[in-house]
Amino acid sequence: MADGFAQSVKQQADIVRIIGEYVRLTKGGAQSFKGLCPFHKEKTPSFNVQPAQQFYHCFGCGQSGDVFTFVQKIENISFPEAVRTVAQKCGIPLPKREFSSPEEAQASKLRSKLLEIHDQACRYFEEQLQSPEAARAREYLTGRGLTTDAITAFRIGYAPDSYTAMRDRFQSAFDAEVLRGSGLFSSKEQADGGSGSMYARFRKRITFPIRNEAGRVIAFTARALDNDEKAGPKYLNSPETPLYTKGHVLFNLDKAKQAIRQFEFALLVEGQMDCISVYMAGIKNVLATSGTAFTPTQVRLLGRHTRQVVVNFDPDTAGANAAEKSIALLIEEGFSVKVVTLEGGLDPDRYVRERGTQAYIAALRGARRHSDYLIERARTLFPPVTPDAKVKALNFLLPHMQHIPSRIARDEFAADAAQKLAIDSALLRQELKQAAFARRADIVDLTATNYLLSDAEKILLQVLSLPQGHIARQLAYTRLRENPDICEGLASSSIIAALLGAEEISNPLDLAPDEASRNVLANVLMKGPQEMRTEHVEFALHALRRTALERRQLQLRRLIVDAQARGDQDELRKLTIEKMALDRALGVSLSPRNPSQ
Repeated sequence: MADGFAQSVKQQADIVRIIGEYVRLTKGGAQSFKGLCPFHKEKTPSFNVQPAQQFYHCFGCGQSGDVFTFVQKIENISFPEAVRTVAQKCGIPLPKREFSSPEEAQASKLRSKLLEIHDQACRYFEEQLQSPEAARAREYLTGRGLTTDAITAFRIGYAPDSYTAMRDRFQSAFDAEVLRGSGLFSSKEQADGGSGSMYARFRKRITFPIRNEAGRVIAFTARALDNDEKAGPKYLNSPETPLYTKGHVLFNLDKAKQAIRQFEFALLVEGQMDCISVYMAGIKNVLATSGTAFTPTQVRLLGRHTRQVVVNFDPDTAGANAAEKSIALLIEEGFSVKVVTLEGGLDPDRYVRERGTQAYIAALRGARRHSDYLIERARTLFPPVTPDAKVKALNFLLPHMQHIPSRIARDEFAADAAQKLAIDSALLRQELKQAAFARRADIVDLTATNYLLSDAEKILLQVLSLPQGHIARQLAYTRLRENPDICEGLASSSIIAALLGAEEISNPLDLAPDEASRNVLANVLMKGPQEMRTEHVEFALHALRRTALERRQLQLRRLIVDAQARGDQDELRKLTIEKMALDRALGVSLSPRNPSQ
C-alpha cells in the first residue's frame, strides 16, 4: 500500500478513538491517555497513548508504535491490512491495493477468500433453514423460544443432511485451497497419503455463526438434531483456521461491546443459547465462552472493554467447574468478579424463558462476590463438620486465595472463610502465607535509568520527534548541525543524535538506541505540550549553550589549577584569558523563561 496513502490515513486518524475501541482509556495527563496494556499481563496501567505525537507506548513491556502498528498487533494482520482497517474506521476511501511481496499478496488474498466463503456459507445455512428438510430444526428453535427476530439477528441456519450439496454449490466460486482452508469441509485420507474428495463437515445440524470483534463470520458451532452415536457430538465446532483460533474469540462480543462499556460490566454465560436468550431479552452486555474452557487470551480480550464481570454458568457439575476456573483466571488478571446462582438449578436460557426478564435482572442484582460463592461451594462439597472435611474445604479455597493480587482482598477472603468454616483465622492465614507465591505488579521506575533531563533536553527531544517538515524541528535541526558541541555530555545526547540522524520519522521511539532511552523518550513525549513552537527551540538552544559554557568554565578552573601546579606560565596565561572571556559571556547570557511554563 502506497506510503502516501498510509501517511494520509495516519494524519486523519484519531489514535485515541481507534485504540479506544480495543483498550479502555482514561485521561492520564495533560495530553495523554492511559489504560491496561493489551499485549502483556498487568494490574496497573502502564500503556500510554499520545495523540499529539500519534503513538502509543507501554512502560511495562516496551511495546510501542503508531496507530497502524497497534492494529497490526491487536488484530494479527499485515501492515497493508492495518492501513485498510484504519482507513475504513475513519471512512477514508481505499485505493487499489498493493503488497510488498507475492507471499503477502497471497496470504491476504486467502484471508479475504476465507472471509467471503464464511459469509456465503452463513447465507447458505440461513437459506436451508427455510427448506422442507429443516422443519425439525425450525420446530426445535421455536421450542427453545427463539423468535424470527432472534434467528435473523444471530444468523442461525441449518446444514442439510448431504455430503456434497454445499461443496457442489461452492466449488465453482472457490478453489480447493480455500475450500480446504475454510474448515467447512473434510476429506478422508487415502492409502497413498493424499486426501480424498471433500465433503461437508456440518450435516443435519443447526448452525450458529461465530463472529470476530468486527462482526465478520469466521467459524461455526453446529448442534446435532439427533442424539445417537451416528450423529456425533452434540455440538461440533469449526477447526482452527487462519481466521479462527479456538479460545481467542468470545461469542457475541461484536454485538455486546458497546453495552459492556455503557454499563461498565460484562455478563459471562456458558453457551450460545444462553447468550442469545439473554441478549434478546434486552440484556445486551452478555457474552458466551461457547462451551469451551475460558482462556487467558479471552480474559485479555475481555479486559479491553471492562474489568467488571458477572459470571452465570450452568448449575451442573461441568458448569460449576468451568465457573471456578474462569473466576481464577479473571481474579488473577485483576478483574472484579461476581457470581449468579439461579434458583431451581436453571440455566440462563431456561430461567429467562420460564421466569421472565425482570426476574433474571433481579437475580443479576443479587450476584454474590466471588469469594462468597467459592466459600459456599466449599461448604457444599465438604460440609465442615469434621476436621478432615475442613482440611478439604481449606485446600479447595487456598488456590483461589492465591490468585488474588491484592493482599487486603486476600486477607478479607481468608477471614470470611475462617469464620464460615469454623477454622482458626490465624491458622488459615499461616497456611495461606506458606502456600502463596510472590506477586508483584509491573512497575517501571524511570528514575532507575539514571537519566536526569533538563527542561531544555526535554524540549529538544519533543521537537526532534516531530515530522521533518515541522518548522520548529527544522530550526532545531539546522542549529544543532551548526553547533553540535552543545549536546556533548548530556544524558540525552545519544537519543538526540539518533533523532537528528533519522531520514524519516514514523515512530520516534523506534529510533531510541536502547530500551532505557526508549522509555525515557516515551515518558518525555507523553508529558510534553500539545504544540511545539520556535520559541521552545530558542529557549532550549540558549539554555544548552549556557550549560556548555558552564561546563567549559568548570573545566578551565581545573586546567588552571593544574597549570599553576606545574609552573607553566604560558599555558596559565592562555587559560586565564579564555576563562575571563567565558565569564563575561556567562554574565550576559541570562537564561530565558521556558515557554512551556
